[in-house]
Order: sequence, then structure tokens, then C-alpha cells
Amino acid sequence: MWAASAAKGRHCLAAASVNLRRCLSLGAAMAKSKFEYVRDFEANDTCLPHCWVVVRLDGRNFHRFAEKHNFAKPNDSRALHLMTKCAQTVMEELEDIVMAYGQSDEYSFVFRRKSNWFKRRASKFMTHVASQFASSYVFYWRDFFEDQPLQYPPGFDGRVIVYPNNQTLKDYLSWRQADCHINNLYNTAFWALIQQSGLTPVQAQARLQGTLAADKHEILFSEFNINYNNEPLMYRKGTVLTWQKVDEVTMKEVKLPTEMEGQKMKVSRVRSRPTALHCDIIGDAFWKEHPEILEEDS
Repeated sequence: MWAASAAKGRHCLAAASVNLRRCLSLGAAMAKSKFEYVRDFEANDTCLPHCWVVVRLDGRNFHRFAEKHNFAKPNDSRALHLMTKCAQTVMEELEDIVMAYGQSDEYSFVFRRKSNWFKRRASKFMTHVASQFASSYVFYWRDFFEDQPLQYPPGFDGRVIVYPNNQTLKDYLSWRQADCHINNLYNTAFWALIQQSGLTPVQAQARLQGTLAADKHEILFSEFNINYNNEPLMYRKGTVLTWQKVDEVTMKEVKLPTEMEGQKMKVSRVRSRPTALHCDIIGDAFWKEHPEILEEDS
């Protein structure tokens, strides 16, 4: 009798399985429509395989945004730290980002060469990074600008660039850091002439027109006693984010079997976090200290 019941049960399960497959097949057929042809118009934006994918974000019309929100000149440490916080959030929330570099109102995110995230679609890379960064900027604003209300939502544009090998990736990052140095040296001299010498922006611009880096260094030192080489590294070099192991200490309730109530104790564990560095990435020293960035697929 038991064997007969078991056989009947197996027959019922088999019949149910067949019916389920029929329903799923019918559902898939019903999901299709005569309008699906419009998907054929979607552009194929798959990034080339085995290449570094870089997403660079730039603040949209941030000159106006900085004026409206009273950013300090030539550099506002609050704004730079906020940008870095947003970049760290992007690295923690999204997949396959091995490093990032930021300066002023821009950040570049480097994805693994072998990343197959969203089938390597450029539109997915860019939109996910841009949306996560922009929402984080608004979310964390009050943490860095306690006394400055956000007047209107910021915007960021993005682009996706594909680099075929390690050297071109390093050259790209070197270009962005060189741009940081050039712009910051100019801005430091420009705002010193305005804030300390009383020149108008037009006059300061005319004074610096045609000057070389050495000339700007001389103006800063001889007229304002500013040694540019002593300016904060964050301003001169930008910010590099790499994954590093850090010890995190949290409070956790621990309860022994014989205890009715647990006791809160400090628990330490090691986790990988995107950590900010302010250092040179043009030379070889950085890459020798962090070989895992370029060798992460080997």
C-alpha cells in the first residue's frame, strides 16, 4: 500500500512539473509582442574585451554651483572631501572597480580588465556610476556643509573610455594628475593676486597670461611668501582611492549559554575599504607599491 501511495505521489509531481513547464512556456510566448522589434534599434555599446574600462565624471557647470554655495577659493577642502566620500560609496556599492582618481570636480573610476559587469555595456557603466555618485553627493552634503544648505541639485556628466593596456591606463591617470597640478598652480596664483593684492579677476588673468610654471612659483613666493611645494598634497596631487585592508572595531552583543542577558563587547575584524591617498602616480613608485592594481587579473 505504501509503494502504491509513493508511486501515485511521484505521478502527481511529474504531472505538476509538466504543467508548470507549459505555463512558463506559454508565459514567455505571451510576453512577446509585435512591438518587440524596437529593441533592434538599441545601439551595441559593448566595451572591447580585455581592456581597462574607465568612467570619468565631471561636475556640470560647477563654477556656478561653487559660487552659489560659497566654496572657498582656490580650494574648498569640504567639497573635495565630499567628492571623495561619494567616490568611496561608488566603489563600495558597484562591482569590479579597482581604483579611482579625483581632483577638483571630477573623478575617474577604473574597472577590472576582465570585468563582465552588465556584459561590459558602456551605458550601464556610465549610468550606474553617475547616478550613484550624484545621489551620494546630495545624501552626504550635510555631513560636510553643515551650515550651507543645498540650493539646488548638482549634476554630473560622464564618459566611458577604453584603454588597451597597462601603459595607456597609467598615461591616462598621469594626464589627469598633471592637469590637477597645472590648474591648481594657476588657481593658487590667480586667487592670491585677487585676495591679497586686490586685483580684479580680469587684472589677475592679464598678470598671469603667458607665464610659465616657474613664473607662477616666483610670484607666489616673492609677493605672498607662499612656497607652492608646501601646499597640501590633496590640492597639488589630487586623491587616489585604492582598496586597503583596515581594522574595523564594532560593538557586538555577546551572550553565553548560561547568561540571560548578553554583554556588549568590542569586536575587531579586517575588511577591505577604498582608502584615500594623496601621492604621485606619474612616477613608478606608486605602481611598485600597489602592483595588485595592474596585476589583479594575472
